[in-house]
Amino acid sequence: MKIISWNVNSVRARITNILEYINQAKPDVLLIQEIKTEDKNFPYEDFEKNGYYSYVYGQKSYNGVAIISKVEISNINKDFIKDDLKQSRVITGEIQLKNKKIEIINIYVPNGNPIETKKYDYKKIWLKKFILNIKKKLNKNSNLIIAGDFNIIPEEIDVHDFKRYENDALGKLEIRKKFRELLNLGFSDVYRLKNKDKREYTFWDYFAGSWQKNNGMRIDHFLLSNNLLDDISSININKKPRSKTKPSDHTPIELEIN
Repeated sequence: MKIISWNVNSVRARITNILEYINQAKPDVLLIQEIKTEDKNFPYEDFEKNGYYSYVYGQKSYNGVAIISKVEISNINKDFIKDDLKQSRVITGEIQLKNKKIEIINIYVPNGNPIETKKYDYKKIWLKKFILNIKKKLNKNSNLIIAGDFNIIPEEIDVHDFKRYENDALGKLEIRKKFRELLNLGFSDVYRLKNKDKREYTFWDYFAGSWQKNNGMRIDHFLLSNNLLDDISSININKKPRSKTKPSDHTPIELEIN
């Protein structure tokens, strides 16, 4: 089964690129973030024509997450955390893989910049609530996949110039500690697990020739419960969509599980 995560940075603005990509990559499940549209305006028919059903938790102009799937998704939930700002940032659902019921948690973590503002406080509170609810979820189901745009740079190797981001909401130590706190609940960062010293990125800014200079960062992640690690076939960051015309500033990360 191929499960892919991608911050598409507006599903309607990128629909041509997204459809081209899914016809090539053929995911069973595509988790998208920052869809930037309300549920009623989501391009359901475009995905349906390609054999996918859409589960959407949208918001006007900002944020928003969705699960696009060829396989049956049950128990869709849009209330994973109580979001103080009522932003659409988490959607969950369950898939059956052989004899395992796996819950997929698709997230778009707040950016948090600038750090001297309420945006940073919101990110810290959001992560605290999210981690608390993951702890509760693990008591009910130990087979979890958390994927999406975490807006967290885990380690120095995960960004082109770490010094530049040490005091940024993506790279501050207390934010990176939240990522570590999640891992310590019994998860592994699958990309780093399989690529110990590889320097690859999932995001390149639109400015200052970041893409052309490869000035990127790895902020999109797959975290798998440790008991699912034996089921992993491969994980891959696919840079091709970032090179397209009018691309998202993120590129897909592709997980295959047996």
